[in-house]
Amino acid sequence: MDNDFLLDDEEIKRTINEAEVVTFRFVIIGERLLIDNRASEVDPPLVKLVPRATSVEDRFRSLKKLRPRFRLPEKISAIWWPKSVESMVNRGIWGAIVQRIEDAGFHEAAEECQGVLEELRASERRELHNALTGKGFQALWER
Repeated sequence: MDNDFLLDDEEIKRTINEAEVVTFRFVIIGERLLIDNRASEVDPPLVKLVPRATSVEDRFRSLKKLRPRFRLPEKISAIWWPKSVESMVNRGIWGAIVQRIEDAGFHEAAEECQGVLEELRASERRELHNALTGKGFQALWER
């Protein structure tokens, strides 16, 4: 499933380490991976699969609903990930996400990232299965 798109892993990791809020957009997965690195005594950082937003304004509104105790960030960094979920793990991108949360002292939130990774993997498997069986997809040609 992976393709020949060249990605700057170090730049992606730098974005993960510096940005307040990051979203990952995938090729076949409809949901987005939202990483909100902001934290307080009450709210740890958030890593969550969220529905696709219809606009930038919609993403900010949905973020405000998810994180009502935080001000809106100045920007949300968006990363297009044209490769498989597993390649995020193999290239160290997923590890950088978890490490930032761990380094901030939120061990429980870092451990919860494993569940989100499993959700991502399951979503990708489901969409690949749907593509192969034609569920929700239209063929370019008929037999």
